[in-house]
Amino acid sequence: MKRFVLTLSVVAGLLAGCSSSDNNTTSEGTYDRTALMTNWADNIIIPSFEDYQAKANVLNTKAAAFAQNHTQQTLEEVRTAWLDAYKAFQHVGIFDDPKAFELHLIEGSNTYPTDVTGINNNIASGNYNLAQPVQYTREGFPALDYLLYGIGDTDNGLISYYETTPNARQYVADLAAHIKSVADAIVADWNGSYRETFIAGTGTAVSAPINQTVNNFVKNLEKDTRTPKLGIPAGLFSNGVTYADKVEAYYNNNVSRQLLIEALTASKDFFNGKHFGMSANGPGLGAYLDAVNAVREGQNLSAVINAKYDAALAAVNQLNNSFSSQVTADNTKMVNAYNAVQQIVIAEKLDMLQALNISIDYVDGDGD
Repeated sequence: MKRFVLTLSVVAGLLAGCSSSDNNTTSEGTYDRTALMTNWADNIIIPSFEDYQAKANVLNTKAAAFAQNHTQQTLEEVRTAWLDAYKAFQHVGIFDDPKAFELHLIEGSNTYPTDVTGINNNIASGNYNLAQPVQYTREGFPALDYLLYGIGDTDNGLISYYETTPNARQYVADLAAHIKSVADAIVADWNGSYRETFIAGTGTAVSAPINQTVNNFVKNLEKDTRTPKLGIPAGLFSNGVTYADKVEAYYNNNVSRQLLIEALTASKDFFNGKHFGMSANGPGLGAYLDAVNAVREGQNLSAVINAKYDAALAAVNQLNNSFSSQVTADNTKMVNAYNAVQQIVIAEKLDMLQALNISIDYVDGDGD
């Protein structure tokens, strides 16, 4: 889904009035914020983006091969590369750093449901600029989902379509190339001067990199995970009217749960300072909460939040691989999963931000 423009700043003191618990306690404490930022940059963010870049490059190669030689084998290869890159995206969607923000990584990569009419118009005209906001719903992984799974009733029918529609072949290649170019630019920025700027950004101003990173982390869980992956399809924002066609990866229709698990795991790992792709942990938000003695109902707040992640993952594991099928067959489980994720949102957005004295800098329209 489209992320919301950051326009509103609410001081942390106001959050205390709507905290989910009246007996949170904090102390000033001390924590090495430079070590925290260094761990984030070197062991989580940069490795996550480099993994995403590598998989985006494979997707680009396989999409170009399919455009040149559209066979069952090349179709299967580009589908595999699409899913690998889509899963990797779930780990970098947390980090809306300046270059990612400038290039609209989130909007241009994963705005869904995709605009099928707009895609077909682009193919028919052969005239489009994927860097323009009007294209957000016609590009990225959801557009490739439609183009690789949603055309024709069978794979033979899909391949036949591409045999007779050269503009469609080019569109698949262009979509993958755009994903690659954005990933390349973000990695280059991190490996250039931005890493040092980021690590030095330990100040308390709303605009400081540490505050922006924490806000992006919380916002990603609320606005890019909880709401579009679960809440909208389950009808929680439409008076109970469900939308089986508004799930992530609707046309593949068998990987919605997998993508959500990737997103929740990425969120939990970042909270704990876990090194990307490794078992080691470094400085993270959980340890930061412990350093300031953040307690909720007699327990360390870090432990409470980790327990809520575990509960949410357990609830998600009860869902069908296809969220379209889940919404249709038993929407109660979707609602339960949403409520479990919502508990993490409350604990992080209210209790954690209050404990760390970090202000919210994005628009909150949900009343959470």
